[in-house]
Amino acid sequence: MSFVDTLRQWDEAVTCVDRQDFSQALRIFLAIQEPNSKIFFDIGCLHLLNQDLDAAEKAFDGSIRKDEHLAIAFFQRGITFYKKKRYEESLADFQRAFKALRGNQLIDYKALGLRYILYACDVLHNMALVDAHLGNWEKAQGHLMRALDYKTEAKFNIIDNALHSVLKQKLFKLVEFPSKMLFKPNKHYVAELEKKDYLGKAKVVASVVPQDEFSGFAPLQPQVKDGPTSPKEPEVLRALEGEPHTVLFEFVPETSDELAVVPGNIVFVLQKGADNWAYVVFNERRGLVPYNYLERLEISLASKKNKGITPPPSREPPTRPERIQGLTPSETSSGNRQRKSPDNSCIVKVHFVFNFVVSVPRGSPYVILIEKISKKLNLPSTAFTLSLTSEASGQSVLNANTDTEKLWSRASGGRITLWCNAKEQTDGKPQEEEIQLVALHSYESSNPEDLNFQQGDKITLLSRVNQDWLEGQCNGNTGIFPASFVEEAPGNGQ
Repeated sequence: MSFVDTLRQWDEAVTCVDRQDFSQALRIFLAIQEPNSKIFFDIGCLHLLNQDLDAAEKAFDGSIRKDEHLAIAFFQRGITFYKKKRYEESLADFQRAFKALRGNQLIDYKALGLRYILYACDVLHNMALVDAHLGNWEKAQGHLMRALDYKTEAKFNIIDNALHSVLKQKLFKLVEFPSKMLFKPNKHYVAELEKKDYLGKAKVVASVVPQDEFSGFAPLQPQVKDGPTSPKEPEVLRALEGEPHTVLFEFVPETSDELAVVPGNIVFVLQKGADNWAYVVFNERRGLVPYNYLERLEISLASKKNKGITPPPSREPPTRPERIQGLTPSETSSGNRQRKSPDNSCIVKVHFVFNFVVSVPRGSPYVILIEKISKKLNLPSTAFTLSLTSEASGQSVLNANTDTEKLWSRASGGRITLWCNAKEQTDGKPQEEEIQLVALHSYESSNPEDLNFQQGDKITLLSRVNQDWLEGQCNGNTGIFPASFVEEAPGNGQ
């Protein structure tokens, strides 16, 4: 089924839901041959509305399988497990939903086609309820106390009432997602489904110059002496960011960080990963597209002289490249895409002020490991300590005398997690101050891993992802953002 057909059926189904014809909407959804993550989610919501919990669970499984970062899908599957009284699985899904929030107070899904805001305090509220069902009243109280840190004014009474119930060891009401609220297809895509007459009615024109025998359908051109021999390349083309490419094959996204394109679209490649995926911009939207679906385009108009229109490819599209699993979209979009670790290498995830990964040969001595991390942080190895646990104490601290065989035996699936702690300065030198940035322009992104801010906001720099992207903190939220949108605030380092 083509992307256009899928889009048409998706739009038809949500229209049925708007007029309360849920059974017809479900029939249309189930007829879609290759549902994406959002369509699977919509199917699950309709099954949940019909109290068909087994079918709802299966649909939310499909949604999560297509997009492992979709927090709202974990939230809905957690509600499904709760209604099936499978409390341990319900708690695990609520925990995954909270983790997908990445410390943010909320995720607004409006930009993705769902008019719903998932609040962190609602997720913690439901975690507390599940723990209450399991008899873990102290854990339930802890979740609600933590929810107070994430609450908004509108959510204060809900958390406060739940906390009073827990203190009396009484159950309280579950926060549910409105199942009639569904992901809707992009309105710009839907508008393109209607045929448009861009030419209008033909109008014959003729030159007013008596000696000019031309007549036809093209508009008259200014007649000048010694005109250019070839068309001038528009300045706007040279000002666009990235390398222009033509889309050869239709690509239907399977996750929220991928971008839907069709043959003939012109995309601009910002970064190309080693795994044959490209991070592109198209119509002011950014996302991932297989690079083997693209062909480099020469945008100089002069190079196209005397060339006809290239017909669309008749062959089948190439095989979809394998996506890297286990990395967050921010690591993907910022160009830090890494191959799966081969048998002789290991991915080391390091918890610091921010999280990052390095790849080192499995069994490497401490000096190689510390050198890799020192280079990543741009700090001397004497400025921090590595440990196996979050608290750098006792035998958890790594040093040159550490038994490397014991260290690497902790690796699972080619991965190991370490903690990095900065040492306090003891030589009288002041510790490095935080770098403050000021937003030159407002930045808004639909990706939950990005940091949104308004012009003039103050941002604390956490790390430099690369020369184009930074990671920072603003208004209690943490994420990545373009370096060109900010400048260093006056007074830093003074």
